Amino acid sequence: MARTDGDAWDLASSVGSTATGVAASRALATKQPDPLINDPYADALVRAVGLEHCIRLADGEACVEGDQMLDRQRMCEQIAVRTRFFDDFFTGAGEAGVRQAVILASGLDTRAYRLAWPAGTVVFEVDQPGVIEFKSRTLADLGAEPTADRRAVAVDLRDDWPQALLDSGFDPTRATAWIAEGLLIYLPPEAQDRLFDNITALSAPGSGLATEHMDMAKLSQAWSTKVTEWSRRIGSDVDLMDLFYSGDRNTAGSYLTSQGWQVRVQLSREAYAGYGFEFPDDLAELAGDSGYLSATLT
Repeated sequence: MARTDGDAWDLASSVGSTATGVAASRALATKQPDPLINDPYADALVRAVGLEHCIRLADGEACVEGDQMLDRQRMCEQIAVRTRFFDDFFTGAGEAGVRQAVILASGLDTRAYRLAWPAGTVVFEVDQPGVIEFKSRTLADLGAEPTADRRAVAVDLRDDWPQALLDSGFDPTRATAWIAEGLLIYLPPEAQDRLFDNITALSAPGSGLATEHMDMAKLSQAWSTKVTEWSRRIGSDVDLMDLFYSGDRNTAGSYLTSQGWQVRVQLSREAYAGYGFEFPDDLAELAGDSGYLSATLT
C-alpha cells in the first residue's frame, strides 16, 4: 500500500516491517562463522515481532545459494558492511571525545546496548511511541542492559521531534554524533531537507552525521524491479517500492554541504573493500554510485 500523510505502522507492517527485516539480516549475519558484526539481540527481537518471513530470513531459510538476490554470503556481506559503517562512525566519534549520540528512526537498532560507549555517553533513540515501547520492553525481558545512558524519545519524526529531544535532556551546545540509517528514502523530498535543517540547528561545531549516499535520480528501473522481486521472494507481502517517496530531491551530500557540513562519501565498492569484501559487479550496475556518507559540522 502506497504511503499517505500521517500513515501509521508497527514493527509488523508497512515501514515498520522493514526495520524488522533489517534486524533479521543482522541476526543472520551474526550467526555466520567469524562474523564481521555481532548483534546478540537481533534474533530475539525478530522472533518477538513474529513476522514469519523475517524469522525465516534470520534462520537462513530464505537463502538460495548462488542466487543473485538471496545468496547467504551476499546478503550477509551487504548488511555487515552497512552495520559496521555506522558502528565505526559512532566508535570514531567516541574516540574523538563526542559524548552525545542520536539514532533517528531507531527501529530495532541495539547499538545503545551492544557498543562499547565511552563513560558518560548519552544515546538518544528517536522513533514512534509503539516502536520504542516494544523494543524497550522486549530487551528488558531479555535482561539486556544499555551500555550508555540510553534515553528513548518516543515521537514521530513528522512531529516536533527536536523539542521532544530537548525535553529528554539533549544539549545542543555539545558536539553530537547523529545517524540516519535506512531513513531518507522513506521521507518525502521536502521532509528530508527539513530533517537536515533540524539536525543542523541542533548541532554544535564538531558534530558528525552519517547516512546513506544515494542519488535516486540515477537509479535504474532495473533497481526498482529487483527491490520488488526481492520483497516477493523472501515472502513479504509488502512491496518496498510502495514505501519509498519518489520525486526530485536533493542528494544528502549536496544539501549538507550547503548547510556548512564537510561531507565525505564512501562508495559501496570502497566500503566493501575496507572490510575485506569484493563488491559484486552486478550490484554496481544496479546501484550506481551509491554508498555511505559521513559529514562534520565546522
